[in-house]
Order: sequence, then C-alpha cells, then structure tokens
Amino acid sequence: MTTTINWAVSNLERETCDGFVYLAHWTVSASDDTYSAGAYGNVPFERPEELIAFASLTPDLVVSWIKEALTAEKVAEIENALQVQLDEQRAPSKAGGVPWPVG
Repeated sequence: MTTTINWAVSNLERETCDGFVYLAHWTVSASDDTYSAGAYGNVPFERPEELIAFASLTPDLVVSWIKEALTAEKVAEIENALQVQLDEQRAPSKAGGVPWPVG
C-alpha cells in the first residue's frame, strides 16, 4: 500500500509590530487507503536578517522552514514513526481476549 504523508501548519505565532513569526505549530499525517496516524509539535524560529511580510507567507514556505529547523534527520524520524504506526494497524503485534466463550 502507498502511504501519503502530509505536513501542514496549524498556527503561527508572530510579533504584531513587524509580523516576525517566532513559533510555528505543525501537524503531519500519514495515511493509506485504510489507516491513518498523525503527529504534531511546534518549532521556534530565530529572527532573520530580512523578514518576509506575514501576508506573503505560504504553507509550503513555512513547512520548508519547519523541516529545516527540525533537521532532515528528525523529519525522517517522525515520518518513520508514523509508518510504524500504520504498519502496526495493518498487522497488530499484540491482541487481547480469552480463548474460551465469554458469557
């Protein structure tokens, strides 16, 4: 099955005087035809030398900042953990119950 992974920005915290975004809240979801898993977090940003106007920000741009701040290693770790969750949903490694009729 093909897994689709989607990174998104759920909220930005900014300074109102100039629009500097100092914190981004993110979500990431992984899904296939049947199952889904997700994660969320936030990442702080250092003030850049040149600001991009708040109104000019796009989801793709901010997601690229988030991934850069997290590092490629951490992004891969998050995505791999979501894949493990999907795999566990497809083929559970643990189960509960009793081997006799209940009632």
